[in-house]
Amino acid sequence: MATTEHPPPSRLRTWMLEGLSDMGKQGGHTGPHAQPEPPHKGQRWWRVMCLTGVDYFSTLGYQPGIAALAAGLLSPIATIVLVIVTLAGALPVYRRVAEESPHGEGSIAMLERLLTFWKGKLFVLTLLGFAATDFLITITLSAADASTHLVENPHLTSTLHDKQMLITLVLVALLGAVFLKGFLEAIGVAVALVAAYLALNVVVVIVGVWHVATAGHVITDWSSALTAEHGNVFAMVGVALLVFPKLALGLSGFETGVAVMPHVQGDEGDTEEDPRGRIRDTKKLLTAAALIMSVFLIATSFITTLLIPEKEFESGGQANGRALAYLAHEYLGGAFGTVYDISTIAILWFAGASAMAGLLNLMPRYLPRYGMAPHWARAVRPMVIVFTLVGFLVTWIFDADVDAQGGAYATGVLVLMSSAAIAVTIAARRAQQRGWTIGFAVVSAVLLYVTVANVVERPDGVKIGACFIAGIILISLLSRLARAFELRVTSVTLDDMAERFVRDMASRKMRFIANEPDQRDKAEYRDKIEQIRADNDMPEQEDFVFVEVTVTDPSEFEASLTVRGEVLHNRYRVLTLESSSVPNALAALLLHVRDSTNCTPHMYFEWTEGNPFANFLRFFLFGQGEVAPVTREVLREAEPDRGRRPRVHTG
Repeated sequence: MATTEHPPPSRLRTWMLEGLSDMGKQGGHTGPHAQPEPPHKGQRWWRVMCLTGVDYFSTLGYQPGIAALAAGLLSPIATIVLVIVTLAGALPVYRRVAEESPHGEGSIAMLERLLTFWKGKLFVLTLLGFAATDFLITITLSAADASTHLVENPHLTSTLHDKQMLITLVLVALLGAVFLKGFLEAIGVAVALVAAYLALNVVVVIVGVWHVATAGHVITDWSSALTAEHGNVFAMVGVALLVFPKLALGLSGFETGVAVMPHVQGDEGDTEEDPRGRIRDTKKLLTAAALIMSVFLIATSFITTLLIPEKEFESGGQANGRALAYLAHEYLGGAFGTVYDISTIAILWFAGASAMAGLLNLMPRYLPRYGMAPHWARAVRPMVIVFTLVGFLVTWIFDADVDAQGGAYATGVLVLMSSAAIAVTIAARRAQQRGWTIGFAVVSAVLLYVTVANVVERPDGVKIGACFIAGIILISLLSRLARAFELRVTSVTLDDMAERFVRDMASRKMRFIANEPDQRDKAEYRDKIEQIRADNDMPEQEDFVFVEVTVTDPSEFEASLTVRGEVLHNRYRVLTLESSSVPNALAALLLHVRDSTNCTPHMYFEWTEGNPFANFLRFFLFGQGEVAPVTREVLREAEPDRGRRPRVHTG
């Protein structure tokens, strides 16, 4: 490819674009980490579980309160329903996802493989919108709940009263500042945070259960109130099923669990094509996290429902968004409660860091391949600024309210989980596994019901998700349009016959004819040569090599180019290429030939008939149309020096 001298960038630009990856290179590093881990090297599965656990387990900071608000006295029963769905539905689904996408791509990549061309890209962009909702609301909701724990601390409440919005914005800004400086996921820090947080929660649960057991009237009062309110067990279960969608936050964490798969050590014999050890240990990770969380969800919903007055869960109450912290202060004193608050704030804040890392890993995985990201979106720091500003906006819209953001968060989580269930159902059907197909189909139906019910009950999530989807699609299409004339071929490889053609032409004028293949018979090539000679008033002794490009998937953006040479009808030399765009492929070939031979190649076209605007749309959407002028424009952008630029002739 051509190289062109540019003026040295400013220090700010250099700093902002530090670590800018080459998206065209296979496996190009695009995440927020300084360096990816070496292949098949990583951490033990239980340590990586803590990495996903800072997101998953941190929901204990607000889940019991949300469950109490949603289900009231039925909170423990509704939580048991949640646990059943987790262990019998979500866990098997994501264990299968780990098998199908062992490199951390997740269910989005599974579904991407099912759809091709533009419909596949638009579908992935839609899922990315919901993923962005999930991760961004994780950042803002976790920061809001961390600020709630800070404001409601008895030692600080008088000082920080009415400053929750400011504190939340500061926490989001600090998170962005960490990533601007340079963030490396520290699994050791995650292990320490998760261990301390779970240990403190064990103490709170044990003390809470002891108080419930020693105060016998608590259970009696609760059961009597349940019977009076709902009548019988069947009515209770029915109501619990109805309110279950409101508890969907307790299902979060599985997508993160799959995303961190590349960090799992696996076995020494693992390969990229067959990482059996990594898959096995990731299944252990998912199972252990789900079991630990299930135990804590049931225990915490039980003690918070029985020990905390109902009015304290409501907005403005001391247990709103911090039910377990309320019990820690109430039964274990201010000192322990403050330590618990600090631990909760730390893990909630680190959960935001995990979500930010997820965003920075997820978006470059897809958008650059589609050409749907601006050039600077390949770098970490500009994207951190964008995500931080969006976090500010979401915090302001929801007024830093944990309860108000619950619906949006749940929608993002449930859409991704539903898509995962559908993906594994299709995978099981293709593998002719009838039992698993039926089981996963049932799980898909349950998750789709929960998703729809959550959207109907709390439409904020789908509204925010729709905003993200619309923004991503709009920005992506504008970016694709702005980058339409880029030289987006990452490498050019010629086979032996093609190399022979180029070496032979290098001794004289290098003349190529761009030909749209039709019948490929002798008459087609003979007539084409006669037309080019007549249009350009060339003598008959000039010889040519035909170049034919077959468009594969026009929705793809960057790819390598393989050129094959062949002789047709014992006379006509033809170079054949496959690419997503005819003009970009031709420009890349001309530049490669120029660089490898130090000769200036010439390519001859005929004008495209029809409306120029319609032809440009054909090029933009389908990779062909205004071939001659677009090829020239791609060459002009790639090589500003007219003296070195390959020549384009159109007759």
